[in-house]
Amino acid sequence: MALARHFDMVVIGAGPAGEKAAAQAAYHGKTVAIVDASSQPGGAMVGGAVATKTMREAALYLTGFRHRDTYGVSIDLDPGAAVSRMQSRTEHVVRVMSDAVATNIDNHKVALLHGRATLGADRTVTVTASDGGEEVARLSADVVLVATGSRAFRPPGVDFDDPDILDSDGAAALQGSVHDMVVIGGGAVGCEYASIFAALGVEVTLVDSGPRVLPYVDAEVALVLMDVFRKAGMRIISDAGHAAVVRDSAGLSVTVASGEVLRPEKVVFAAGRAGNSDGLGLAEAGVEVDSRGRITVDAQYQTTAPGIYAAGDVIGPPALASVSMEQGRVAACYAFGIPFKQSVDELPPFGVYSIPEVAMVGLTAEAAAAQGIDAEAGVARFDRNTRAAISGSDDGMLKLVFRRDDRRLLGVHVLCDGATELVHQGQAVLHFGGTIDYFIHSTFNVPTLSEAYKYAAYDGLARVGL
Repeated sequence: MALARHFDMVVIGAGPAGEKAAAQAAYHGKTVAIVDASSQPGGAMVGGAVATKTMREAALYLTGFRHRDTYGVSIDLDPGAAVSRMQSRTEHVVRVMSDAVATNIDNHKVALLHGRATLGADRTVTVTASDGGEEVARLSADVVLVATGSRAFRPPGVDFDDPDILDSDGAAALQGSVHDMVVIGGGAVGCEYASIFAALGVEVTLVDSGPRVLPYVDAEVALVLMDVFRKAGMRIISDAGHAAVVRDSAGLSVTVASGEVLRPEKVVFAAGRAGNSDGLGLAEAGVEVDSRGRITVDAQYQTTAPGIYAAGDVIGPPALASVSMEQGRVAACYAFGIPFKQSVDELPPFGVYSIPEVAMVGLTAEAAAAQGIDAEAGVARFDRNTRAAISGSDDGMLKLVFRRDDRRLLGVHVLCDGATELVHQGQAVLHFGGTIDYFIHSTFNVPTLSEAYKYAAYDGLARVGL
């Protein structure tokens, strides 16, 4: 017999948005249930984000990639063995983090049901077995939050049944030795996978439809990253149009806009993500979606159906896990009138876990110019930084974008190992409306990567004639 129970809140999806929304509501005394189709809670954050970041660290450790030139030695592993050990480490970390999510859910006394959820009238949720079998529960709630996350987008006309054509989720589970690979897509995920496999010794060609990778980051930073990639042995084909991928009698064929035909062993499509909104019964529940299947929400994350909220990738465009978490928390607070979190940070940092990392917060130089702001920039390069020279990781730069008139900081852009950590110092200054003078007058430990902030600020002052 199916379980029937009423909760204050039912959350559909145990990814970043769903888990944090459930914990937020439960912390404030609400009864909460989460329904998730996977037996492994954590969603794309654990299955995708944590996996690729672990792959990155494992590849660096197993190959000594950072220090090949510094010390003239590297770990010489068979490529197949290196990939196998990388995947073993990745699987371990994924299990650990999935267990951590499950523990957090349990500690907040949130009920976790495994199965597929379908919305019904009056905020009812029917749960069936994940394999499409019998009904296992019928739930009702005062509030329902849809946080079903996203999946790798698969462009039409591509045969993903071919074992050598992978989407970004499939690439995380790649096994065995690979000699050469084409990665299609110059966004964050494409840059991450391309640089990870290049570090493992795979001959990687990164194919991008645009003129440069990471079109949303500072242009100067993106161009320097491309130079670093090339120095590491990666080939980059820009302005490639929509690459056509087929299998013919000679194997895989990737044709780009110039007419060039590539013949890789594997192809990885890193073409973005699509929200998981199918099969939820949204229309029947009165929840409106746009032409791309993204759930429509207002400023409080409420959908067009009373009492039904949505957060995370399913409302699009795909968000960082950190932003999805905040959306879930804010949605829960609005749903129950909890005076705790009323807005998502307007200045969230953005990170790309490539080799090396890229991070940014605030405006790029291009965005400032587009807004008509009279801005300047100061740059510090890590090939002149003592800590970077000691570590042998001296590729990259730190760039501060600021107003010329009052030197107020507008944006921070970092390219280096550890950029995703380093960017938070600049984020703090942005939040309190500080100027680049803050870095001039602050004392930094020496040697550190952080002191690059001071020299970028000095460079900025020189450019405005001070």
